[in-house]
Amino acid sequence: MVDPRTSIIDERMRGIDNIIAVSSGKGGVGKSLVSSTLALILAKKGYKVGLFDLDFTSPSTHLILGIEGMQPKEEKGIVPPIVHGLKYMSIIYYSGERAAPLRGADVSNALIELLSITKWEKLDFLVLDMPPGIGDATLDLIRLIRGINFLIVTTPSQLAFETVRKLVGLLKELKIPVIGVIENMKMDNSSIIQKQTQTLGVKFLGEIPYDSSVEEAIGNTNKLLNTKLAQKVKEIANSLSIKNQSIT
Repeated sequence: MVDPRTSIIDERMRGIDNIIAVSSGKGGVGKSLVSSTLALILAKKGYKVGLFDLDFTSPSTHLILGIEGMQPKEEKGIVPPIVHGLKYMSIIYYSGERAAPLRGADVSNALIELLSITKWEKLDFLVLDMPPGIGDATLDLIRLIRGINFLIVTTPSQLAFETVRKLVGLLKELKIPVIGVIENMKMDNSSIIQKQTQTLGVKFLGEIPYDSSVEEAIGNTNKLLNTKLAQKVKEIANSLSIKNQSIT
């Protein structure tokens, strides 16, 4: 039996031009930092931007952006609050600071509910902070969201990249567009990740150097946008082209 909420999801997403799913093969690679920073940069450029934290295991974009005391409004659905110039929605509004111990069908049901009730209206970009790995949540989001494009974050670690290899393989098999791969926390001049990315047939978008100042910038968007990480994400954003639309 088809869940009637899935047709509502299509309607909710109808006004969004570009959907960027920032993903990773495993946790701890800086995916949420890249998601938050990319959304902020796009909003600063004057685009209408939404950021949706769908990391059920450990939502953290609210901490990165320093969001406190803001709640979505109910108006024939859920209207995300506008924070730092972008529309913001997170699983944290429903789970609070507790872990969300969901499995199997419960994960699918929670995702369908969140996607079907959230009213984004017209957006140039919706940035999704995805759950790490290739679990049920990621597979459900691929199934539920049409026009999704994946931007993948890794580190120089061969262990991290091995999971990226599997994720890219899955996305290619499902014919899901991959924008490219970003290498985060770079500490040397090795080009191993770049070369391995190219062998997968996807674009290597660039390197983000390890930046110790990022930790001090957590919760302060002005400081965050002045980090080396933000400068590199801005360069990468300027080079992106989605649906034949360049970000300038």
